Order: sequence, then structure tokens, then C-alpha cells
Amino acid sequence: MITIVNYGIGNLGSLLNMFKRIAVRATIESNPVVIRQAEKLVLPGVGAFDGAMTCIDSVSGLREVLNHKVLVEQTPILGVCLGMQLLTCFSEEGKLPGLGWIPGSTSRFPKQEGLNVPHMGWNVALPNIPSRLTAQVDSEPRYYFVHSYCVHVDDPSHSLMKTHYGIEFDSAIGHNNIYGVQFHPEKSHRYGMQLFQNFAAL
Repeated sequence: MITIVNYGIGNLGSLLNMFKRIAVRATIESNPVVIRQAEKLVLPGVGAFDGAMTCIDSVSGLREVLNHKVLVEQTPILGVCLGMQLLTCFSEEGKLPGLGWIPGSTSRFPKQEGLNVPHMGWNVALPNIPSRLTAQVDSEPRYYFVHSYCVHVDDPSHSLMKTHYGIEFDSAIGHNNIYGVQFHPEKSHRYGMQLFQNFAAL
């Protein structure tokens, strides 16, 4: 069973539908008491960094439960889009600290001639180092992106996939039981299905 964390921000229905499509049991849950029993977690997110962190902290006990599940019990977790950015230490988009589970930072795409921000549409995410999350994906898998800020991890061994859009950035990250993807697997057809199947099999 995969638990999609509902803290008020995220494409919850789209995520749930994709898991149903690949015949993986999933549920949407906001109650920290129930989340404490989760076998695997998905942390979604759309919108602004500070707004998302404020929403997480506004749910009584949620931050503590997530920290315990991820850092102590080492429950597998997948951050999606803004949910991946929240895994880092901070973002240029706001002032609040992130969860800090994977050392790194989130910064806005630099202004470049001919470069539209947000980065929106299909792009290639090239596997950078072997990972169970990216196993059996094509050599040049394409995913759907919508974001104005991008992640750079401090430790190169935490960068699972790279994408180029004016600059190179980390489009999938991972460390132990913690994973994140900048793109939207739930909108990425067979490429996203494979990635979700990999996560479910962890």
C-alpha cells in the first residue's frame, strides 16, 4: 500500500489514478496517526515552497511523523515536483527551511535569451547513476515538467537523473530510502508508469 500524503497541496487525484492504472494499491491520507502506519509514502506538491512547508507544519504532528517514518524507520518516500524540492535544505523561492533530508538547494532558472520560465513540457531525463527507482527505463526517457525552480544536490552520488534546460539540473534524486523527481510521472505515460512500478517494488 502506498500512502499519498495530503497536506493541502498536490495533484492527489492524478497520482491516485496512475497507481490504479498500474494495479498498485494506494490511498490519500492526511491523518498523521494513519500515515504512521504507511508502508511507502508519496509527497506531492504544487505551488510555492514556503506555502508548502507552512501547510506541512500546519497539520498537527505531521512533520514529526514524516521525520520518524523517513529518518528512523527508513520508510521509502517519493517527492514529486515541489515535493522533491521540499526534500532539500532551502529554496530561493522562500525563506523557510526545507525538510533537509537530502543535502542540496533549489534555485530559480537563470534568465537566458530564448529560455522560457517556467520550464513546461516534455524533456529528457538521463539516468546518471544506477538506481532501483530508474531501473528498466529507456536510455533517454521523456517526462513532463512544469517548474520555475530546479534542484542541485550537494553530493553527486545523490543525483539519479539529469536534465538540461538552459542549464543542467538534477531531475531525480535519491539517498537510501528517500527519492524525488522534479517531473510529473503521473502525466508522463509509460515512462511515468515504469517509474511508479519501480517505486512500488522497493
